[in-house]
Amino acid sequence: MSANSHELILCIVNTGFSETVMEAAKDAGARGGTIIGGRGTANKEAESFFHIAIQPEKEVVMILVDSKIKDAVLHALYQKAGLDTMGRGIAFSLPVDDVVGLTPWQKAVDKDGKTIKIPAVAKE
Repeated sequence: MSANSHELILCIVNTGFSETVMEAAKDAGARGGTIIGGRGTANKEAESFFHIAIQPEKEVVMILVDSKIKDAVLHALYQKAGLDTMGRGIAFSLPVDDVVGLTPWQKAVDKDGKTIKIPAVAKE
C-alpha cells in the first residue's frame, strides 16, 4: 500500500454552515474548497436514536488537503461544525491517488515585512 500525498475531506453540514466549515479548514491550513447543496435522507428513527432534529437540506463541503494536515483540518471541523454544534456536521476523509492542476505555494515577504504565501512560479 503506497502513501497518498493528498486526502479529500468531505464535510456535510446543515444549510448555512459551509462558511463556518471553510473558515475552520483554512485556519487549519487548507487553501479552499467546493460547496455543493444536498439533501439528507435520514429518517425519524435516526432522529430518535441521536436525540437531535435532522434538517434535510445540507451543504457538502469538499476540501482537498495535503495528507500532512488532514488530522488538523478534521479536528478543526469537529470543533467548529461537528454534531454538537448548530451545523450538526460530520466529516470524513478519503485517500486521493493522483492530483493534477494544483498550484504549489511558496513563502514570501510582503511590503510590511509580514510572511505570506503566494503561488509558486512554474519551472520550465
